[in-house]
Amino acid sequence: MKAITISDVAKQANVSKSTVSQYLNKRYDYMSEKTKGRISQAIEELGYQPNIVARSLKQKSTSTIGVIVANILHAFSTQVIRAIEDICNEQGFHIIVCNADDEPEKEKNYIEMLIAKQVDGLIIFPTGGNIDLYKSLMKRKYPLVFFDRVVEEISASTIMLNNEKAIKMAVDHLVDKGYEQIGIMTTSISRHVTPRIERINGYKKALQENNLDFNEEYISTLDLHQIQQGLKEMLSLDCPPQAIIAGNDLTLMEILKFTKANNVSIPEDLAIIGIDDVSFASFFTPQLTTIAQPTFDMGKRAAELLLNKIKDPEYQEKTTVYRFEPELVIRNSC
Repeated sequence: MKAITISDVAKQANVSKSTVSQYLNKRYDYMSEKTKGRISQAIEELGYQPNIVARSLKQKSTSTIGVIVANILHAFSTQVIRAIEDICNEQGFHIIVCNADDEPEKEKNYIEMLIAKQVDGLIIFPTGGNIDLYKSLMKRKYPLVFFDRVVEEISASTIMLNNEKAIKMAVDHLVDKGYEQIGIMTTSISRHVTPRIERINGYKKALQENNLDFNEEYISTLDLHQIQQGLKEMLSLDCPPQAIIAGNDLTLMEILKFTKANNVSIPEDLAIIGIDDVSFASFFTPQLTTIAQPTFDMGKRAAELLLNKIKDPEYQEKTTVYRFEPELVIRNSC
């Protein structure tokens, strides 16, 4: 089939090509409702689709951003993506989402692919494994926002939870409930993933502030498939923990699988608090106490920051790291 062009639409609507172009770019200032109606009808009758590539070359913008998440299985990631998409949609931008699986090489390939596709900017949950590439983007003043993870060598805008406060909330709540032997489990810190490191450090500080003894055996940082075995070993100690803090949603799910398979009663045998207010927390039995991240506000801020950078290359920020406050959601698992 012959491709329908803007000239075909103009001829069908009995207007000039420039008028159709103005309509497509939503510049209606001097356009009558009757003219808009004719153009709209012509587009529908002809099945015209604008050439996005040609338009982006002319405007030097694709009105598209890339979002590279570390692990799309995290409920946190999908909630943030939703917020980013909402803000971008309001401002006429599209998003392309990529999942790096916490692999630096995969992340590198996605960054290079998205830039080749001329996306206007990137929001990255960085693996931390592509320092030279990050530096190159910063040197070019390419619009860039990091999410959930600080990369020390890079002064990029970064959206973060106040992780130490989140863990302090969890420890304080458990202490208020009378628990003294408190453990923490999270996924591997071998790649120095910021929130995991900060949550471990926050845990140690919170124990000290509550005058509780620190037991190295109550800290477990493992690959996801090892979490259940790690919990089994922790609960087999001569003096096992009375309560466990799950450092993220995927860790929480592994802990819950273990408790169900091994008839560990919550909270009678083991109290549990999870970081991230997972969707099933309110209807799990028992309902799960969690520390919620303000995911929508965090995603909204990331999108707004990036769009500001895209629209104004000279945009200046007051800070580079934006910390958001956690919230304790008390239910019945403690």
